[in-house]
Amino acid sequence: MIRIHREGYSIIFYTMVALVLINAPLNYWFEGTWYTQVVFGLSFLFFIAIVQFFRHPNRHTPQDDDLVIAPADGKVVVIEEVDEPEFIKGRCKQVSIFMSPINVHVNRYPVSGNVVYEKYHPGKYLVAWHPKSSTENERTTVAVKNEHGIILFRQIAGALAKRIVCYAKEGHKAKAGKEFGFIKFGSRVDIYLPLDAEITVKLDQKTTGGETVIAKFP
Repeated sequence: MIRIHREGYSIIFYTMVALVLINAPLNYWFEGTWYTQVVFGLSFLFFIAIVQFFRHPNRHTPQDDDLVIAPADGKVVVIEEVDEPEFIKGRCKQVSIFMSPINVHVNRYPVSGNVVYEKYHPGKYLVAWHPKSSTENERTTVAVKNEHGIILFRQIAGALAKRIVCYAKEGHKAKAGKEFGFIKFGSRVDIYLPLDAEITVKLDQKTTGGETVIAKFP
């Protein structure tokens, strides 16, 4: 049975109401015609697409404090060494995961530790793979501290994603694999790691949030 994320309850309900209001009059006035069947079929497919977007599958996270787990389902689009100016304020390794509309959109903690920073930034809605989306788009930044240092990750809105939900707050205890947020309708997540982290994924590799190991510490 498909488990639905709580962020989808209201959207699924109002979508169902809207589709009923569209299809019921059509069926009453034009029952049995080919165009009512087409509209009903398209409505059904649209409703299934909305439901699958908010699916919330169980994940089995590796329990090892030396591992960094993918925070999202998607595809690795960036692996590089960068300067992170917001909180780390220094060199680090960045891994970015792009989430398409067909991916699961639950965001999960990549590591365990203490949440030491959380901040929401309003911004633009550039396409999520745009180089400036990390600094100019609407986004929420979260930093977790553990024995390996500071691990920072950022939810970034895209051209379709118009709402970022983040449950992480300063002082919270982070647990690798547990959800910390949700992004609606496609976007990306950036992860910033200490320089001694060994990246274990490659560009264009598919990731499974809460399960795929994207890096490990020595």
